Amino acid sequence: MTATSTPQALDLARIRSDFPILHRSVEGQRLVYLDSGATSQRPVQVLDAERNFSETSNAAAHRGAHQLSEEATAAYEQARAQVAGFIGADPGEVVFTKNATEGINLVAYAMSNATASGDESAPFRVGPGDEIVVTEMEHHANLVPWQELCRRTGATLRWLGVTADGRLDLSDLDDVVTARTRLVAFSHQSNVLGTVNPVGRIVARAAEVGAFTVLDACQSVPHFTVDFHDYGVDFAVFSGHKMLGPTGIGVLYGRRGLLESMPPFLTGGSMIEVVGMTESTYAAPPQRFEAGVPMASQAVGLAAAVRYLTAVGMDRIAAHEHVLTEAALATLGGIDGVRVLGPTALTDRGSAVSFTVEGVHPHDVGQVLDARGVAVRVGHHCAWPLHRRLGVPASVRASFYLYNGLSDIETLAEGVKEAQSLFGVGVPGLMTAGEL
Repeated sequence: MTATSTPQALDLARIRSDFPILHRSVEGQRLVYLDSGATSQRPVQVLDAERNFSETSNAAAHRGAHQLSEEATAAYEQARAQVAGFIGADPGEVVFTKNATEGINLVAYAMSNATASGDESAPFRVGPGDEIVVTEMEHHANLVPWQELCRRTGATLRWLGVTADGRLDLSDLDDVVTARTRLVAFSHQSNVLGTVNPVGRIVARAAEVGAFTVLDACQSVPHFTVDFHDYGVDFAVFSGHKMLGPTGIGVLYGRRGLLESMPPFLTGGSMIEVVGMTESTYAAPPQRFEAGVPMASQAVGLAAAVRYLTAVGMDRIAAHEHVLTEAALATLGGIDGVRVLGPTALTDRGSAVSFTVEGVHPHDVGQVLDARGVAVRVGHHCAWPLHRRLGVPASVRASFYLYNGLSDIETLAEGVKEAQSLFGVGVPGLMTAGEL
């Protein structure tokens, strides 16, 4: 994300003191956690919020008239309201799910379920002759559900490509997104490349042809200010565990009018209005899409994460990560044999930095780094088609967050150089990995 101002710098020492896990060691080394793109660490404020709820108000939300249940219900709905405010939405537009993947599947299955639903669900129907559009840089969670929707309904899957420098190729946007398009699903920020995509342009084209939009915001909501109303997207998803919150909870945002006409995905308790032996009617959103006992303690933890991020300041977090990303691109790009994937310019560029090391497999790089206490992601990062497009089988990904500092990048670079030395890459007189 491009920094547009110079907010007050973060007090890194104070922030790090809020994260107990950052004080542990790995292999006798200081933990350098550079895998927040997969899952972030949690501050004591989040841990305490969940613990306090479990110790004082634990009960089934929306399922009892006793005091504990009423307290749990109030805490659950207060969490919904706080999360809604954080993303520029109304509480009734926030559906709690177990993760972002479930949120995407919820929309995909609702569209296939619409075929057998009433007239109010007609806008969601999809079938032969219709098209679903994705991009070549999607996480599998925003690709496979749409492949399956096409398989179930007979629709056709199309996609927008990726340029050599890791940007979406929008040169054929009007040719790919057409009157046959029923939905366009795309990531806000690539989990591999850090590319921040032009939401406004894609949403505008989808609106021209009457297509729905689904935004994968897993890598944006934790890192900079978002406003889904302002973006004009129809649906968006993100996960709590990537934004200092608990695992086991995610969010599906949906425009109120769409949620009101959309058929449910999972059915059962809590999401019903009236139940008979042959048919049932469903509750209004968001409860319609939250079958079963709600994940109340996780929602409380997510709300605590939202409060923490808000107190620090999303603009300050974005500016801090901008500095880290700039340093990482320069440092890694300055090491012979290292190829940084994706944009090397900071414009519309987030803090996930993936790279390869010539002559050293990413898994080997990861093992060397782990021995130094550096935690990174290695592999294809649930983005296999993107890696094929880039011509690499796998990569190393360092992803930064508010608790990282410039010294972490120095430690990362030292580890990369150690891996090169260990495998004899570019070092005269040393055998290569293939000769060992």
